[in-house]
Amino acid sequence: MKCVIRKLLFPSTTLLLCALAAPLLAQEHVTGEYVAETDARVLHKLEQWQDWKFGFMVHRRPEGISYVDYVRKYEQLPTTFNPTRFDPDAWAKAAKEAGMKYVVFTTKHHDGFSMFDTRQTDYRITAPNVPFHADPRANIAKSVFDAFRQQGFGIGAYFSKPDWHHDDYWAPDFATPDRNVNYDTRKHPDRWRRFVDFTHAQIGELTSQYGPLDILWLDGGWMNAREHPDAVPGSGVVPWPQDIDMPGLAALARRNQPGLIVVDRAVGGRYENYRTPEQKIPDAPLPYPWETCMTLGDSWSYVPNDNYKSARSVVRMLVDVVAKGGNYLLNVGPDANGELPPVARQRLHEIGKWMDTNGRAIYGSRAVAPYRDGKLRYTRLHDGTVYAIYLPDEEETMPPSRLTLHGPVPAPGAKLRLLGADAVLPWHREGEATAVEIPAAVREKVKGAYAWAVELPAAHAGSLSQPSAVAAEP
Repeated sequence: MKCVIRKLLFPSTTLLLCALAAPLLAQEHVTGEYVAETDARVLHKLEQWQDWKFGFMVHRRPEGISYVDYVRKYEQLPTTFNPTRFDPDAWAKAAKEAGMKYVVFTTKHHDGFSMFDTRQTDYRITAPNVPFHADPRANIAKSVFDAFRQQGFGIGAYFSKPDWHHDDYWAPDFATPDRNVNYDTRKHPDRWRRFVDFTHAQIGELTSQYGPLDILWLDGGWMNAREHPDAVPGSGVVPWPQDIDMPGLAALARRNQPGLIVVDRAVGGRYENYRTPEQKIPDAPLPYPWETCMTLGDSWSYVPNDNYKSARSVVRMLVDVVAKGGNYLLNVGPDANGELPPVARQRLHEIGKWMDTNGRAIYGSRAVAPYRDGKLRYTRLHDGTVYAIYLPDEEETMPPSRLTLHGPVPAPGAKLRLLGADAVLPWHREGEATAVEIPAAVREKVKGAYAWAVELPAAHAGSLSQPSAVAAEP
């Protein structure tokens, strides 16, 4: 396996870790059948979540090495972790400025280090051996949730089901593990039961002691109740089940948080209320609620001099995701001091400027046929208003003087406008298309935007068939 050096989100300790082999990563997104939710409270929350559209993720993602190196390197973290410039209010304000509506914060990743004041283990941010433990912000998850809640955000708790630190998951008296539990759970049911109880206890804490939560975002999809009798050693799959008792876990969480969205990633079934394609955007709308989770840089965690996406690129991806009916969850990794990198803050500011003008075409929208037409993407609000969003090429600094829309048809006498300009746009029907004229003064007023949205009040939905490419005259 190829080894890499990565610096984790927050920790100042540099950790030597190996990237997982491709066959292991391929298993991450194998999913079962999507099962639609029936609980009215959860369905209501899912509708609200789909209205939010744009979320902020704070994530740390180690990439595994051997257990021996893991123990030697990673478990030194508690003695060095001291993010003295951690400012959750600044995070929340930066995310709000960007136009984001919800947050998903990593309370515990696969490494097992809890970023909350759990009573189930000493391997936590508030333990006496952690330099940051005496800081009033030491219960980092609570500080983050409180700060974002104060800004009106929906709150999501990321939680890893696997826990490589726990002796009842990676048992020290068994062979050096891969990412899976390293003993046969069928032969050691008492040991496995202890781990299940530990996990449920931590979920109980998070859902009862940290205020209102909207989303429980569970990672580690390889950990599920399925058996794999044909599993080959070294493939990243084990024969025995890793049954965490999702019915019991979800019931516990929802007793504490009625209507809670549960996302048992890459597992399928009743407890994956929405799906989460990672670092990619589907080619077409999906037949269930979904969210693309993607990094602003190349890495999930902080890396000095990371290659950050441009604000223009993020806006284009956001529009494309939303036009296909999805949400866009954008991850930013704070540095070892707990600060958002300056480049990341600048990107969020730039994205927010576009959202200030064009957010009406994003929030509360759903996919509408034909959703994509050349450089155009379509969204539709609950009241029937449709937006045709033009995604320009790199060299295009102004919208074209004429757009030909093959999507939903404006109501007779409708007043079409370009967001960011007050003028009513002349339009007429040309056969099966709508021709929209954009005067020079309007084009000049919105010059330099990453994309332009034309508002079509109470438009009539068009066909589901794919249209021809849009005609655009410069």
